[in-house]
Amino acid sequence: MILKEIIVAPSILAADFSRLADEVHRVEQAGADWIHCDIMDGHFVDNISFGPQIVDIVRKETRLPLDVHLMIQTPDHYASRFVKAGANSITVHVEREANHDVAKTLRAIRDAGCRPGLSLNPATPFEAVEPYLDKIDLLLVMTVHPGFGGQSFRPEMMDKVKRASQWNKSHGRMIDIEVDGGINAHTARLSIQNGASVLVAGTSIFHTKDYAKAIRALRGPI
Repeated sequence: MILKEIIVAPSILAADFSRLADEVHRVEQAGADWIHCDIMDGHFVDNISFGPQIVDIVRKETRLPLDVHLMIQTPDHYASRFVKAGANSITVHVEREANHDVAKTLRAIRDAGCRPGLSLNPATPFEAVEPYLDKIDLLLVMTVHPGFGGQSFRPEMMDKVKRASQWNKSHGRMIDIEVDGGINAHTARLSIQNGASVLVAGTSIFHTKDYAKAIRALRGPI
C-alpha cells in the first residue's frame, strides 16, 4: 500500500496581516507545502476575511500552491477572480446556502486550469458530496463550523474523513482529503489515522514562536 505524503497548509487567516509577506515567507521556510486562503463574505458565514487582491499579493510572495477555500455565496460568480489572482486549487461548498450549481462550478474551475475542491460543513451529511466525488481533486471536511479561527475540533467529523478514504480505495482514486478546524498535533494524528492527507492549520502554527516545529508536529513522524 502506498501512503500519501501528509501536506500541511497553513491558513493565513491566523497570520499577522501587518506583515503578511513576512509571514508567508516564514511558513514557506518552515516547511509548509501549501498556503491556505480562507475567503468569507459575511453571508455564507458570519465573518468577512479578504478577497482576490490579498490572494494576488500572496501569489507574488511565494511559489507554493495557493489553496483557496470559498466560504461565500455565488462562488460561481467569483471563482474566476481567484483563478486570475493565482489560485492553484479552489474549493466551494455543497450546501444549498452557497447558491450555485455545484457541478457546473466545479467544471468551470477545472476548465480554468485549477484543481476543483468541494467542502461540507459539520451539519452536512457525507451523502451530500457523494454525487460529486468523481468530479473533484480535493474534499475538504470542516471539523468546526466555518467562520472563525480558534474553535475546538469536532472528532465526530472523522466518520466523513473515513468514508472519503474508503471511497478513494474502492474507486481507485486519490482525491486529497483535507481537514480544517482545530487542527493541532493531537487532532492531526487522529485525522491522519482516519485517512486525511491535507492538514489546514492556522492558530497552531501562526500563534507559536517556532513555525517549523509546529509544522513538524502536525506532519508527524516521516
